Amino acid sequence: MSLCAPAISRAWLRACIVLLALLPTVPATAMPAHAAGTGLATIEARDPVSGAPMRAHVFYPTAARADAPAGIGGYQVDATPGAAIARDRYPLVLISHGQGGESLGHHDLATHLAAHGFVVAAVEHPRDNLRDPGGAGQPEVLFGRPRQISALLDHLLQAPEWRDRIDPHRIGMAGFSDGGYTGLVLLGAVPRFGRYLGYCRRQSQDRKTCDFVDRLVEDGGHASAEAFTRDLDGELHRWGAPADARIRAAFLMAPTSVPFDADGLAAVTAPVFVAYAEQDRILPPAENAGHLLALLPDGTGQLAVPDADHWVFLPTCPAAMAQAAPTICTDPPGVDRGAVHARVNARALAFFRETLVSQAGASARPEDPQVD
Repeated sequence: MSLCAPAISRAWLRACIVLLALLPTVPATAMPAHAAGTGLATIEARDPVSGAPMRAHVFYPTAARADAPAGIGGYQVDATPGAAIARDRYPLVLISHGQGGESLGHHDLATHLAAHGFVVAAVEHPRDNLRDPGGAGQPEVLFGRPRQISALLDHLLQAPEWRDRIDPHRIGMAGFSDGGYTGLVLLGAVPRFGRYLGYCRRQSQDRKTCDFVDRLVEDGGHASAEAFTRDLDGELHRWGAPADARIRAAFLMAPTSVPFDADGLAAVTAPVFVAYAEQDRILPPAENAGHLLALLPDGTGQLAVPDADHWVFLPTCPAAMAQAAPTICTDPPGVDRGAVHARVNARALAFFRETLVSQAGASARPEDPQVD
């Protein structure tokens, strides 16, 4: 629960509105495309919390070739919308965006994996996205998120157009920020939101997070913050068991980790990789990624991005978005977001090959790039 993010989400939303005003709405099947070997489809699954439709994008291997990126939602996406999926059975990676994000928010990671033999599905979490960010800090978001990933997985494994193209025994997930929290819960971690009370005593200068906690307590009519977090923890199974044993590995980017302690992480036995920004001002590593790595088993994969802030894990912003949301789109001096993404995407590919592909007897193709 990156509780500090409401103001940032509003900035991101303003950027989205600017982009939507500048760009015409074009049916996906009519858009130009670029990434040779990567297709793109928009699907709807069913939100297990509200019962309403839940949008997702699916990226997949294809034989299609194209000349230019597809302009979708203000992004230039290296995929061919509507292309036929190549006839094979692939490992699947599910992507969970951060608070107030969107299903295309990690499109470059998705296209990189798809171009190298994965199906990738990125959900847009209801009530916690660009267009509808109003559920931040609410149980239907905090505990709905992992159930939404599982519901998307159910949909893909049952839909005729996808079920024969996905290997149900080779499923992983990637998550950014609150999407990282989502991944940990899916692997069996149990959050304890009372840990935010200790966090706010230690990090009293983080007014965005701690004032937001206070507002949640007040708006919910709770007698105390302790009562609020106790009630919140009690909602964990309201929409069903949040862990999903089908997910066998998780690649986490700047994960929200404050709610987890050693007991809460005890059930996490699947492979985990943690990438984080060393100068993250939204989710300080000492309280989040570093705290998490200290509790996970020795040998857990990790990548620290020097000098970078939290938002470095989002793709390079289009010009209109960069102007509307400079906080999200501007990196500290010396940080090359494009170079960071090349490295992070390569690490993610290597991680999922090791955890989902090599164990099934497949090997990396010799022409693929090396990971530093």
